[in-house]
Amino acid sequence: MRTDSPEQRFTMGSVYFTDPIAGRTLKLESGRWHQGRLLAVFAEIPDRNAAEDARGTLLWLDVAEIEAPEDPDEFNDFQLVGLDVVTVEGEHVGKIVRIDHAPASDLLVITWSDGRIVLLPFVTSMVPTVDIAGGRVVINPPDGLLDL
Repeated sequence: MRTDSPEQRFTMGSVYFTDPIAGRTLKLESGRWHQGRLLAVFAEIPDRNAAEDARGTLLWLDVAEIEAPEDPDEFNDFQLVGLDVVTVEGEHVGKIVRIDHAPASDLLVITWSDGRIVLLPFVTSMVPTVDIAGGRVVINPPDGLLDL
């Protein structure tokens, strides 16, 4: 699970979905933080061998359980994925397929209408408008990006 709010997401009794391939749920029975990592005990993982097998499993929460950020300029990834992408001139260029969290800035991963994948830094100068209700983001890409 990737989150900016681990103290809100990892609460005792929370139920998580595992990645779509594993397709199971895990209930958090207890946990504690140790050297910046959560040491978690799940009801469905009975021993160390099962825990080793579960290492690296991505956990998902039902989006209905996730509150919208208070800051109007902050978004949860699931709010952005699937939005249409248009330029400031109104040209439809594609859809957001995921958000990559890079050290310098988040990157919008956009599938262009012609099938290309483009990474665009999620910064105000390049993404001046995010209209969740309207189902789109407006981008102002640097010269040449659309020509790659």
